[in-house]
Parts: sequence; structure tokens; C-alpha cells
Amino acid sequence: MVHNQIWISISRYRNAKGNNLLVDKSLQFEQVDREQSWDDQIILSGIISYLVNTTMPGGSHLPIWRTDGVILAILLHAGPVVFPYYWLHRALHHHYLYSHYHSHHHSSIITKPITSVVHRFSELIIYYMLFSITTMTLILTGTASLASIVGYLTYVDFMNNMGHCNFEFIPKWLFSLFPPLKFLMYTPSFHSLHHTQFQTNYYLFMPLYDYIYSTMDKSSDTLYEISLKKKEKVPHVVHLTHLTTLDLIYHLRLGLSSLASSCHTSKWYMWLMWPLTLLSTMLTWIYDRTFFVERNQLNMLTLQTWVIPKYSVQYFLRSHENSINDLIEQAILEAEKKGVKVLSLGLLNQGEELNGYGGVYVKRNPQLKIKVVDGSSLAAAIVLNSIPKGTTEVLLRGKITKVACAIAVDLCKQGIQVATLQQYEYMKLSKSLEIISENSLILSKSYSQKIWLVGDGLTEEEQLKVPKGTLFIPYSQFPPKKFRKDCLYHSTPAMLIPTSLENVHFCENWLPRRVMSA
Repeated sequence: MVHNQIWISISRYRNAKGNNLLVDKSLQFEQVDREQSWDDQIILSGIISYLVNTTMPGGSHLPIWRTDGVILAILLHAGPVVFPYYWLHRALHHHYLYSHYHSHHHSSIITKPITSVVHRFSELIIYYMLFSITTMTLILTGTASLASIVGYLTYVDFMNNMGHCNFEFIPKWLFSLFPPLKFLMYTPSFHSLHHTQFQTNYYLFMPLYDYIYSTMDKSSDTLYEISLKKKEKVPHVVHLTHLTTLDLIYHLRLGLSSLASSCHTSKWYMWLMWPLTLLSTMLTWIYDRTFFVERNQLNMLTLQTWVIPKYSVQYFLRSHENSINDLIEQAILEAEKKGVKVLSLGLLNQGEELNGYGGVYVKRNPQLKIKVVDGSSLAAAIVLNSIPKGTTEVLLRGKITKVACAIAVDLCKQGIQVATLQQYEYMKLSKSLEIISENSLILSKSYSQKIWLVGDGLTEEEQLKVPKGTLFIPYSQFPPKKFRKDCLYHSTPAMLIPTSLENVHFCENWLPRRVMSA
């Protein structure tokens, strides 16, 4: 499980960077959902291993190392396993077998490491029978050892994941140093052609039989050379976000794909991950560089998402303020150096107290050509359009931000009365707003308003006092905790994304699929 997850995370990270990619096309939710069964074969492996261990003589209490067993494993794989596999794979591409079985695997043109084990159950059984020639022979001959059994299974997993990782990384000097290696070990680009051309490059680990039976794709070497030279794509736009709650790290695109492809909800089994979660928290105190998590395409525009390795809670600690500001500034300067046109500050990276909505960095670096934006205008527009038509008064409660001020100004111009509960909120709005009429902004003593525009700071006590059917519309980027079942809670400022935005296959925090925050 760990071995596969490492491959998944590395592959997704390399896809976000864009260098050495083999198939640069959009990955969709449909493929992610279809490949959620990738751990089935691991569970099946555990069951089979347990049965062998408990029922077969020589299947338990294995020595750590036996040289004869290791040599035998190599010879068995190179002969009795490789040859039948080649012809089995060619047979699976026959019209009947392909349409009824193998097409499920080939539905993934853009291969990922877990694509390697996504097969029909009957196919998995055949593969297990084939690869068990090696392991069962070792056990039956009494030459098995932990090194030969575990080593062989790890080798099969490694080569399988490597062939489907969708980026080239095997160095050219390796084949120059030992030319016959090209017949004994394939590359990711070699097997990628099998998934795009279908009728070539059949063998999974050793291209030898593709050479012998003339089924090797003639463009194999060319694709290998081109992929090694392919450089990282320079994005037009970078969105700079950060880690939020502790368990949301698993919802990152680099994390667990099953969680990343669905909106965040609390799950009991995540508590079992707390030791690893705490370790990730400790790493954020040490690691001081942004990292890539996503790359999207919107018509001719390339977009990347970068993450500051800090959790939301760390943004509220004064001791972290300078280090966070330094990380954000470094990201802006790095984006400027790469030629990025626009950088948007996401979540708490645009805090007023932290950096004045990004203005600090622009003042420090007046020579910047990159545009630093925060999306506040769009967020305000979304909130305003979420207010039901015919509304005459709203109550604004929460931290007064640039978005809150923009909303209040527009509502006052429309003749909609804006009420506040707190004196300091009223005073801050009064100072920052040019009020259209005397009664456009009032300090309310009641909770009778049915439309509440809420930001950070809304309490449980306040929610319990509102009338039944009240509509809470957040203007902050974090949703309020829901304490009333008889009230309505709108989503945070967000929009459905256009179908032209490609390579979207994970959910942003608590938002549903194909929805993006302002």
C-alpha cells in the first residue's frame, strides 16, 4: 500500500510540474472513480499469501536469504513467466477478449501508477497464476527466502507502477553503459505507447519479445528521447494556497486519490492516521518551500496551484507571521522569475493583518511585473448575487474584511439596509464606507433579520438566537459551523467551473466536484 501510494504521489507531483510528461492530456473524475479499486489486488495478495503461509509446507518460517533461491527467481521470471505473459497479453488484445475484459484497463489513455492494477477480476486471477510460477516454485523446491519472495513481489510492483507513471525518468547513460539493457528493461515511454497505440509494445517488463516478434513500436526510441528533454511548463497563472485543517492534507491531490476526489467530510477512520498527521505537522515547521499540487488548462491559459506548507492554525500564531510572509514573498518572486503573469493569493495568504491583502509584497518589490490579486471583487459579486431578490435588510456579522466592505457599499447603493450587532463592526464600516443615506447602516439590537452575511467570528450563541428559516451566506473563505438544522447555510463564495477548464479531478476542500472558490 505504501509503495503504491508513493508512486501515486510522485506521479501526480510530476504531472503538476509538467516536465518529462508522456501523455499531456486532461485527467477526469471518470477515470479516478474507475481506478478506485486499485487496492483490491493488494487485499487479494494478502489473502493468498496468508493461505500459502498457513497451508503449504515450506510457506512459513522462511530464512532471510538464500542465494540459490534468488538466482532461481531471476531465471524463472526471465523464462517461464515472461514468454507466456507476452502471448497472453497479445491474446487479450483479440477483439472478443479485449472488448469483454482488457478494455477496462485500456480505458485509461492517461496512465497513472494505479492504472497498472485496474483489471477485471478474472484478469487479476490469471496474472496471479502466471506470476505465482516463480513464488510457488521457490516454495515447493525449498529455496524460498524472504529476500526472494518479497524482493520478487516488490520488483513486479515497481516495474508495474513505473510503466504506468506517465513521466520519463530512466537516464540515457544507463543504456549507454550497458546496451543490452534495452532488451531486458522497458521504460515508462515504452509502455505509454502501448496505451496510446494499443497494438504494439506488449511486454510489461522486458521488451525482448517485442523485438523478436516485431511488435515494438517504431517510435519508442524517439518518444523516449523527446520525453527526457521535455521541460517544465511555465504557467500563465499561479494560485497560491496553503494547508487548511490537519486531516485535509490527505485530501490534497498528492494525497489519497479517493479522498481528494470528494469534498471533505469527517471520517472516523482518519483518526487512525493521527500519528502520520502529527508527523506532517512537524514537517511544516521544518520544510520552508512551496510545492506544486495541480496544473490545469483553460483554453490557451496554463494554471498551476502552489501550496504554502503551513496549516491554517499556524497563520494565527504571531511566531509564524514572518516565516509565512517570507514564503509568500519567495513564491511571488519565483513566479516572477519564471515569467508568470498573474499570482492569486488564496485563503489566509491574503490576510489584512498578515500582509495587507498582498500590498506589502508589491511595496517591497516595486519592480514586479507580475500581477498579485486576491479575488475579493469576485467573492463580493458572488455573495451579492446569492442574496434573494426582494431583500430589504440584511445583518452583517463577522470580521470586517475588504470583501465585507465591498458588499456593504453595494447593498447601501441598492437601498438595502445593512445591520450589525457589534459596535466595533459598526464603527469600522462607518469609517470605511461612504454611506448613501442615514439609515443604510444601523446598529441592531435584535436578531430578527432573516438574511445573515457572515464572516469569521460567528458564534453558536448568535446562531441559536436567529429565527427559524434564516439564511446564512458566508463572505469569508471558511464556512461557519452549522448549529441549526432549521436554518439554511449557503456555500462559501464559489462558482461552477467551465467545462473548458481541463485536468480537474479533485475537490477543493469542502466544495463539491467542479466547483472552485472565488
